[in-house]
Amino acid sequence: MRHLYILLFILLFSVPVSASYILIPMDAESQTEHLKAYGITYWTLEKQLKVKWLLNYRGGSFLLPDTEEIKKECQIRGISFEVLSNSKTEEILNLISSPSQNMEAVVLEKAPRIAVYSPKGSQPWDDAVTMVLTYAEIPYTVIYDEEVLADQLLLFDWLHLHHEDFTGQYGKFYRAYRAAPWYIKNKKEAEAMAVKSGYNKVSQLKLAVSLKIRDYVVGGGFMFAMCSATDSFDIALAAEGVDICEAMFDEDPSEAGYQSKINYNNTFAFKDFILERSPMVYEFSSIDMTSKRKIIKEIDYFTLMDYSAKWDPIPTMLVQNHTSLIKGFMGQTTSYAREQVKASVLVMGEQKTNGEARYIHGIKGKGFFTFYGGHDPEDYQHRVGDAKTELELHPSSPGYRLILNNVLFPAAKKKKQKT
Repeated sequence: MRHLYILLFILLFSVPVSASYILIPMDAESQTEHLKAYGITYWTLEKQLKVKWLLNYRGGSFLLPDTEEIKKECQIRGISFEVLSNSKTEEILNLISSPSQNMEAVVLEKAPRIAVYSPKGSQPWDDAVTMVLTYAEIPYTVIYDEEVLADQLLLFDWLHLHHEDFTGQYGKFYRAYRAAPWYIKNKKEAEAMAVKSGYNKVSQLKLAVSLKIRDYVVGGGFMFAMCSATDSFDIALAAEGVDICEAMFDEDPSEAGYQSKINYNNTFAFKDFILERSPMVYEFSSIDMTSKRKIIKEIDYFTLMDYSAKWDPIPTMLVQNHTSLIKGFMGQTTSYAREQVKASVLVMGEQKTNGEARYIHGIKGKGFFTFYGGHDPEDYQHRVGDAKTELELHPSSPGYRLILNNVLFPAAKKKKQKT
């Protein structure tokens, strides 16, 4: 009997310890589906399982629980993963926690509820965020003016704004597209929505929507905006109570001397900007650098800033990537004049040659916002009517990764930023 116990003891303790974690590597060498990796992370959170985001470890890797279901889903989606033993996981976490390493393990606790502010009909341009959410298989809900005015933003943790005009000037498309069927249709629909919502002008409707979005952020929401949504949103807030629209937009002249009545205290990110008065110019203000750029496509890159992962985990999360050099891309609003970005706003990505801010982040009340200049990270100069980008051709796009960093950010267990 004694020999039997010894044999059982040997058998029990000689069996290899089963793996306890799955590592989704995010470095350039090990991962071929960076964008879908965010989707599997979101999918895991939806299963009410926690994930660790390993900031600055192999490109910002993800540590997931070891389950057969997760491994199978990774294989189906073509995502590279590594199965780790308990001891190897502990070794990695000890390395990350070392004071000598600029790394941190951040716990992601729940899948954020995502809303995309967009008109229900199709538009003659693509939306980088909805494309990458779809490619990564991350679910979202489309909302527009009616839902925002009905306070439905409270149902969501994360809000996206893209190629939008909150000033009531219909995207400043008047010169080139005023006779285009899509422009005429969009204008009529916007005017009908304004009347239905109890406003005389589209600019008044868009201001009301902007104020609701402002309150959502101040109350603790997260807003991510790209392209013209960034500066037009701030302009709408700054021009509250001031008519900046010419007659072709709202059937009466703009207010005399309106530039002197702009209130920069109302904005999220920008200051001291000069509005573009002419309806014939495809530009909102001096915030945007598009017409002032002096750089050719082949050398148009911007650099991500480096932050202390242990002291400043929030900006560190937002710049996670497998490269610190991001290929430039243009839009109606391509980038921001550095001198017109408020001092309280972090510039997380910049084009140093031109003095451009490309990727910025700030705090408003209890909430957060990120503005990302440009329209489509994999289409250098996306124009009205161009075909949409096929992300199957860009599964590891660094520019698109920045969008998905923001998607996962609300899932993180927050630590107070130190700087």
